[in-house]
Amino acid sequence: MSDGSESPYIRLDVISGKSLQVPSQRIPAGIYISINLDSRRRWKSTISVLSSEKSAAWGDIVTLSSQASPAFSVEIRAVEKSSGNLNCRGTTYSIMEMSHSVIDLLLIHALILVSFSSVRGIHPSLTLKVAVVHACDDALSDSLVDCKIARDTDAGHARFAKYVKYKRVPHLKVAVQHFQLVLDQSALTNLAWARLQGYIRNDLHDIDGITSLFREALALRPQRHPDHPLSLYTLAEALNWRHDKKSTAADICEATQLYHELLPLCPEGTYLRSIVEGPNGLDYVIGGCNNLPKDASEEGICLRQVVLELCPQGHQLRLSALENLSWVLITRFEQRGNIGDLDESIRFFREAVSLCPEGHSDPAYYLNNLAYSLEHRFDHQGKLNDLDDAISLYEEALRLCPVGHKYRNVSLDNLGGALVSLFNKRKDIDDITRAISLRREVLTLRPHGHPDHDTTLDNLALSLKTRYDKLDVSEDLNEAIDLYRKSLRLKQLNHPKCHATLCSLSSVLSSRFTHTWKNEDVEEAIDLCQESLAALSSLHPYMYFSYSSLKDAYLSRYRILHDPADLSLAVENFRLASRHPTHGFPNRIIDIEAYEWAVAARRHGHGSALEAYSTLFELLDAHLATRSSATSRREAPAAFHSARSPPADAASCAIRCDNLRHAVELVAQSSATITDRASADQAATKYRKLTEQWEAAVAEIRNLQAFSRFLLPQLYTDLQAAARHGPVIILIASQYSCSAIIVPTAGDPHHVPLPSIALADLKTLKDRFTRAIRHASRMNPGETRTDLIVLLRIVWDEIMLPIVNVLENFLELKHRSRIWLCPTAAFTSIPLHAAHPFQTRADRSKEPCLEDLYICSYTPTLSALIRSRQTMKRRVTPSFVAIGQGQPGAGKGKALSAVDSEIELVHKLVPTTANHTTISGDAATRAGALQALEENTWVHLACHGKQDPTQPYNSHFVMRDEHLTLFDIMDTHIPHAEFAFLSACHTAVGDEETPDEVIHLAAGLQFSGFKSVVGTLWEVDDAVAKHVVEAFDTYMFHPKEVGVMDPTKAPWALNCATHAVKTTVPLEQRMVFIHIGV
Repeated sequence: MSDGSESPYIRLDVISGKSLQVPSQRIPAGIYISINLDSRRRWKSTISVLSSEKSAAWGDIVTLSSQASPAFSVEIRAVEKSSGNLNCRGTTYSIMEMSHSVIDLLLIHALILVSFSSVRGIHPSLTLKVAVVHACDDALSDSLVDCKIARDTDAGHARFAKYVKYKRVPHLKVAVQHFQLVLDQSALTNLAWARLQGYIRNDLHDIDGITSLFREALALRPQRHPDHPLSLYTLAEALNWRHDKKSTAADICEATQLYHELLPLCPEGTYLRSIVEGPNGLDYVIGGCNNLPKDASEEGICLRQVVLELCPQGHQLRLSALENLSWVLITRFEQRGNIGDLDESIRFFREAVSLCPEGHSDPAYYLNNLAYSLEHRFDHQGKLNDLDDAISLYEEALRLCPVGHKYRNVSLDNLGGALVSLFNKRKDIDDITRAISLRREVLTLRPHGHPDHDTTLDNLALSLKTRYDKLDVSEDLNEAIDLYRKSLRLKQLNHPKCHATLCSLSSVLSSRFTHTWKNEDVEEAIDLCQESLAALSSLHPYMYFSYSSLKDAYLSRYRILHDPADLSLAVENFRLASRHPTHGFPNRIIDIEAYEWAVAARRHGHGSALEAYSTLFELLDAHLATRSSATSRREAPAAFHSARSPPADAASCAIRCDNLRHAVELVAQSSATITDRASADQAATKYRKLTEQWEAAVAEIRNLQAFSRFLLPQLYTDLQAAARHGPVIILIASQYSCSAIIVPTAGDPHHVPLPSIALADLKTLKDRFTRAIRHASRMNPGETRTDLIVLLRIVWDEIMLPIVNVLENFLELKHRSRIWLCPTAAFTSIPLHAAHPFQTRADRSKEPCLEDLYICSYTPTLSALIRSRQTMKRRVTPSFVAIGQGQPGAGKGKALSAVDSEIELVHKLVPTTANHTTISGDAATRAGALQALEENTWVHLACHGKQDPTQPYNSHFVMRDEHLTLFDIMDTHIPHAEFAFLSACHTAVGDEETPDEVIHLAAGLQFSGFKSVVGTLWEVDDAVAKHVVEAFDTYMFHPKEVGVMDPTKAPWALNCATHAVKTTVPLEQRMVFIHIGV
């Protein structure tokens, strides 16, 4: 072939290959094709096929003719993993000589199938594309590789091969020199790989420079580049070797992430997959990560999750990966209090126990881990089944550790601790007695000189102190003090557990002081805490415990000596403990620093009580902000058993301090921590994922214009907007007092004491209402509901009459005006709107009841009412849907025979101007109902409704297939919702777990966007309810011809409807309906 500028050249492009499996002893980066023409070696490869038995072919395959022509050859070459580029020839795998003229090649439709002879039983083949180009064509320069680059690369590989074989450094240096002459993306890998081999053999030492070269190569081979997997692997390999020699944690972490990215890019059966999964690949990085210190940061947990993903079921290291991830999740839980972390750790520990093979050297270890995590969850949530399960697991672990077993002391100690917790819960003296016995046995197994001897002394002392608190046996307390003193003598001040023992000894000395009144005990208790504080840095975690113990000491001395200075010092340490940033929110709440502060300040008349309540709510609000869902936020405060009454207690305290505005703010703040936040879930969680960044993030947001009060409690002046169209009456029930606060349309709030009713009375009243309603449901419609009448008269006389007197005499509120009831705590279970004197005046006229005087509505919170009013400004053309399900699926409730007629009645009464649809029968499914809620502004729902008092987000409407839950509704985008009528049972009944919250189906619809909702407090008779529905819709849409649909008419229409059906509908079926919202 001529070299003239006009002479034609043959360009052969490889477009596919088949059965290109390299013999197993090779270490290939890929397969490349070499094409030699006219004795001048010009070669190119257009593909890089990683070692695999499978290769896709494409295009038409045409057989090459056998005419004699000038010769050329086609070779398949295997390039070693150290090169991985097109600039080196690699090692010949198979070769085929061919003879064809240029003209012959042009006649064959441009595709050639080249079949090679068998290599180790494999028959490889290639499909080539043929084209004629001229020397001046750009295509020619693209398809022919510069000979000098190829020669330098090949020379580098030749020398490198000699270095590998003979281990002589001069060969390595020459190879490196050749590779440095060709610094493109592939040569970077060649150069770095050669230098890495030198580093591994201690012939070169610049591992940082080597790693940088691999990084440069990876940057030049981004995702989708054919050699991207190879570059991931080589960089990971370099990081592994640097970690092996320098033990740098960052290297093993990065290598793990690289393998996580690489593994999906390596198909099963490929050679690269086999070396990645080998002992020097994945196993090495997993082992390295398992040996790293526990890191509960986001990055640390992410790393552990990646490691677990790299250990699928059946992997030999999955057990250790599960264990390590579980422990860092527990650590993060202890720091942040997100119960989801603890739940996950329990799930992983359960899997670890299941993976522990029969005959494992230490199955008790994994049983103890699982038991510990369950016990930890019990400590947080108080669910006894977790503690019972933990004790069963500890018992099983102890059974596997008979006398003489090296870990028997661990199982004994763990079981003893769980029994202490069980005693604190059940107060069974046998539990604490056994716990002490077990821990005495532990002490014999950990004698003086044992590394855990001091810890064992502490644990036994704690058990004895616990029994003393119950039985008041001074010998237990004295022995506990002696044990703590022995433990303390074994510890230097810089011992990691010294400060815990100082605090524990201080605590037992304070307890003895309250029993003996010996000043030396309490003075020593104070000195011990001050010694601990003096030795600690300001952000040391044990500062929290020292503050807490010091507070106990001062408070115990105040209770005996009544020195106001001691109370002030106790309050100061309450303040420091509850606000110490190194301790997680749960401990500052659940350990009751803030709550106990509030109780102590109130009991002893200290002026910091309101500050304590505010601190408690701030901590709770910050804790809730770290939770990932509305459900977990609702469950969080329910777990703090002692923190369930503070909202009402705080408001009661503010009332006692004659600070009514602050009382209103506290009620709104405590309610908003759970319920109102459901409306802002998505925006809030974006900014508050990490607890340690909480304060900084909030401060930054508050610096923005118009966000100065971001997440701060609303002020009274803002909350008063809820009373724009009528006063809002907040009813507060605390252990100290019951009262009401009336928020007027303007001016200061009004306090209404309710001295005739107490918290216990309200609980009794609730139970009596439940029995009376159940009894009334079995009576004939014409019978007098005597029990209900008596109860409603109590509600009138002791609760609503004092409020009505203020409305009439001080606020001069006109009759038939609107009022809103905002009950909290135990008031949420009382039908306040139905309060009735059932009295006849001297002129034989009836004394008016509450609903004769005013149009009553409810609101779960002040902010909910404000938000509903604000969204009323954005109205659209009304559309109405009636959803009826009278035939629920099997096991979901009895048939409701009147539903279909009720839906038909509603259809007749709704204005014809509204776009009206009906969904019933088989069409009334969960999905169908959700879609209807999204697409319509007005909804009428007739079906079974079920309130779940312990898990209110699981409260639901019964559809044909699945339940339509409150969580489903609140999670659905309902942009233009206006009004909903819930003709179903239990749609407006609150939550037992968080009694200060009103979380029910009707409120859920309001939080989801419905501005006005009619719901029910208890079971309704569908046949009777139809009469109320007919009367309501008649008033609501009158006159029908006008076609006006105004959701603010709903409370007036309901009031008129219940009056209109007095003669046909029994009392309990009239008062069951309530209105919520605007």
